[in-house]
Amino acid sequence: MIIDDQHYDIIIIGTGAGGGTLAQKLAPTGKKILLLERGDFMELKDQNRAEVDIFKKERYRSPERWYDPHGESFSPLNNYAVGGNTKIYGATLQRMRERDFEKVEHQDGVSPEWSVKYKDFEPYYAEAEKLYQVHGLAGEDPTEPSRSAEYPYPPFNHEPCIQKVVDAIAEKGLHPTSLPMGWTRQDDDPTSDSEIYGINPALKHPNVSLKTSAKVLCLHTNSTGTEVKAVEAEINGQSFLMFADIVVLACGAINSAVILLQSANEKHPDGLANRSGQVGRNLMKQQMTAIVQLDIASNSGKFSRSVSVNDFYWGDENYAYPMGHIQNTGGLLQDVIFAESPPIFSVLAKTMPQFGLKQLAMRSIGWWAQTETLPDTNNRVRVSDNKIYLDYTPNNVEAHDRLVYKWLDVLKSIDKQRASVYPRGEVPVQVVAIQSGTCRFGEDPNTSVLDVNCRAHDVQNLYVVDSSFFPSSSGVMPALTVIANALRVGDHLISLLH
Repeated sequence: MIIDDQHYDIIIIGTGAGGGTLAQKLAPTGKKILLLERGDFMELKDQNRAEVDIFKKERYRSPERWYDPHGESFSPLNNYAVGGNTKIYGATLQRMRERDFEKVEHQDGVSPEWSVKYKDFEPYYAEAEKLYQVHGLAGEDPTEPSRSAEYPYPPFNHEPCIQKVVDAIAEKGLHPTSLPMGWTRQDDDPTSDSEIYGINPALKHPNVSLKTSAKVLCLHTNSTGTEVKAVEAEINGQSFLMFADIVVLACGAINSAVILLQSANEKHPDGLANRSGQVGRNLMKQQMTAIVQLDIASNSGKFSRSVSVNDFYWGDENYAYPMGHIQNTGGLLQDVIFAESPPIFSVLAKTMPQFGLKQLAMRSIGWWAQTETLPDTNNRVRVSDNKIYLDYTPNNVEAHDRLVYKWLDVLKSIDKQRASVYPRGEVPVQVVAIQSGTCRFGEDPNTSVLDVNCRAHDVQNLYVVDSSFFPSSSGVMPALTVIANALRVGDHLISLLH
């Protein structure tokens, strides 16, 4: 094993929404910071999905095998690269609603209360929106939370094919809303991600360094188990040991839990920071259904998401429980998650046999229906014989089905041409880009892994700043909340470092 002769003030493991954002926040402190990234830099041609075939088998999947509840192996849609999953996400950057931070009753159970409230997150949401150049328009959405400032940038115009649908939806008394999106406004690399707004600014500081192709294997503690003393990683086939005063995990809810479980020792026999037994448990992955709306007029198949509908977020006149969020997928030829849903063009192919996959995609509009998944201790990440297992069963199913059928009714009511077929496809467990939970934060160390500052209850210099800390998943995309939380934890760490 090679011992790194440098001693770091902070080691941040992972460079995605949490790790990359935290790096740029801490870089100006002058503290010696090491960033460890399992992947490498992505070539620009692979990031610009207008130039690649997203339907190509195994594109954007990680080179490893995980196992589903039936013991079947799969290659997860989980990106290892500088910037993490923000290099392949849709750049939808939404705030959770005020009520999402409170205890919410669902038909299948309870979405638990957060220890930190929306008012505490609001200034960090505003900071995150400015940092990631979020484009949006306040005042359209009936569920929109309170804001201290307008969006930093105005929304982009809808594509003509989407504008037509937006107008028809509005005529039904609904509230189609400009979807908050992060954009760089650069033609060659339009999507805001944590490499652009986190890692690159951080590396401009001489006190920050980055090691790529660095797979962290485990964390080593002192003899009492109260502090992490070293990070063990495999870098280009060699084992390294690196030392730091503070260690931050930001590998995603699944891999951060895996590292903690693999770091078991005499003082932490069930996994590091796992006195509560909650590490790896309460894995949440929002239910997502892709719905295809046939459109006679062709479109480019390559355009951004732009519209959402939240009229059914908290239910409707016939259902007293939350249902969830609707947004368009953007062009179907560049939506990564859409490409991972089961082949939902098969029905359309039968009605339009003269068209191939690409032609069908260019004559369709895609929609996402997404519903909150409730925390369940049986939904978990576990490691057995060095294999990663996802024991996961979706819940809150009726609420999601109601949302899907509600949206199908809306589409049918506005379709004045011929779209009588609306194929749908459920996003499978292999798509883990919207993972959360596994290291929930809270005030009680017996029921949570992290405290309110996302520090491990039992390990005084260990923090987690990815979506692991979520006690509930809400019905909107988690990325902006991860970014805002990293900024919040960054302020806490800065107060400790001075």
